[in-house]
Amino acid sequence: EVHRSGSGWTPVYANANLAVMSLSFLLQGEDMAVVWRGPRKNGMIGQFLTETNWTDGEEDGGLDYLLIDTPPGTSDEHISIVQFLQGALGGDGQGPGPKLGGALVVTTPEEVAMADVRKELNFCVKTKLPVIGIVENMSSFQTKMQDLTFLKPRLHDNNREMGDNGDTTVNKGDEDCTDHVLNTIREKCPEILDVLVSANVFPPSGTGPSGMAASFGVPYFGGIPLDPNLLKSCEEGLCFVMNFPGSAAVRHLNDVVDKVVAALPVDDDDMMVE
Repeated sequence: EVHRSGSGWTPVYANANLAVMSLSFLLQGEDMAVVWRGPRKNGMIGQFLTETNWTDGEEDGGLDYLLIDTPPGTSDEHISIVQFLQGALGGDGQGPGPKLGGALVVTTPEEVAMADVRKELNFCVKTKLPVIGIVENMSSFQTKMQDLTFLKPRLHDNNREMGDNGDTTVNKGDEDCTDHVLNTIREKCPEILDVLVSANVFPPSGTGPSGMAASFGVPYFGGIPLDPNLLKSCEEGLCFVMNFPGSAAVRHLNDVVDKVVAALPVDDDDMMVE
């Protein structure tokens, strides 16, 4: 719960090193919708940026990184955030003191997503916002063989629906044969149970996000695969890399974090703002 005092709003602390501020913390119910026009949204963004007390009562407190999660697109929120930060940091934020780090752009590999992301990259060019890198999210689905579910289709099931081309579709009539398959593998070839299996959920378009990054002259930070344990961590409020150190996406996520830190190293005398 967010508290307000003479020093401003106190954010919600997930742990000693991670504080979060969100409009959802201020709503009366978690399912309430926010129906605001531009001026009111811009006013709230300004309040979040200027009235949140990140020091937690410590004289030497402050932020190493300020991460702002924005919605897709190039809406009023994006313009307001960039202008507020540039104004607070003095022009383009490139002078002495705190720096405006830049945008970490996230995309999925299909063209319908990249078309929007290209507009966001052009937005960054027009607003003189540096792009520190592009991340390809959901680049594939990866999991261990032993975590898969295996289904045996019942081809003569009367409840099975037919596709337009006559192909059958998987439905509740399919038989779950996971135990049988895994037991067979344990008996015949147990070493493959820990092998990672991978599939492209969103087939990339053309050269994909890496090619898009090259065409805009910005770094490509790599891909993060779909990982059920990552979703589970988000749903349950757990630290993904600590609770599932052997999960498929951990290495990829750590690689992205390392590249962000390398691109925006924390200076002992300055606060870096991203």
